[in-house]
Amino acid sequence: MSGHHDEARAVAERYARRTAGDRYAPTQPDVWMTLQERQRALLRLFKRQGLDDLAALRLLEVGCGAGGNLLELLRLGFAPEHLIGAELLPERWAQARRVLPPALALHEGDALALALPAASLDIVFVATVFSSLLDDAYQQRLADAMWAWLKPGGAVLWYDLRVDNPRNRDVRGMPLRRLRTLFPQGRLSSRRVTLAPPLARAVCRLHPALYTLLNTLPLLRTHVLAWIEKPR
Repeated sequence: MSGHHDEARAVAERYARRTAGDRYAPTQPDVWMTLQERQRALLRLFKRQGLDDLAALRLLEVGCGAGGNLLELLRLGFAPEHLIGAELLPERWAQARRVLPPALALHEGDALALALPAASLDIVFVATVFSSLLDDAYQQRLADAMWAWLKPGGAVLWYDLRVDNPRNRDVRGMPLRRLRTLFPQGRLSSRRVTLAPPLARAVCRLHPALYTLLNTLPLLRTHVLAWIEKPR
């Protein structure tokens, strides 16, 4: 358990070192191009999986941050009473609580401390979380907990870096082989998304349409959107 708490504390320290300013604000052209691209990919994924009644699905987001992803899911049609967010950092949890509806349950603290019934969720969503967890054993404990919360036929919805960021030693890439290790029983389908952020920032200063043009080249995409289904 000491390793569990050590990694949670280390994650908080890593985030405290980040000084992104407004780099990730949705008013930045590269950010809103990225968000729109991912939203389209999510809608296509839901369609492929035959998920037409999103309001009926119970979903937990692990590492929900300030609530941006949950707001996006509400706009797509998920019901607030069926959504749950878990956030480690108190200041981000407070931001999420201010903007999200009261019917949406928000838990502050380590997701491993959540007392959720087994097989109670249709989807566990995790976005750019595992790339910030540098302890393999902690990653596996969290993946095992997420898997236990899923109903048979449910899935982990995953969005994260697939490659290392040489400018940021506090994150590491999560290639598909690592996902298969974390969720060995899962049926995995995936696609590359998100134009490399440094490139996206540079080209969007010229014109946002260049994001779409360059993003047609899969090798320039740095993230993976994956659906990891739990067998029935």
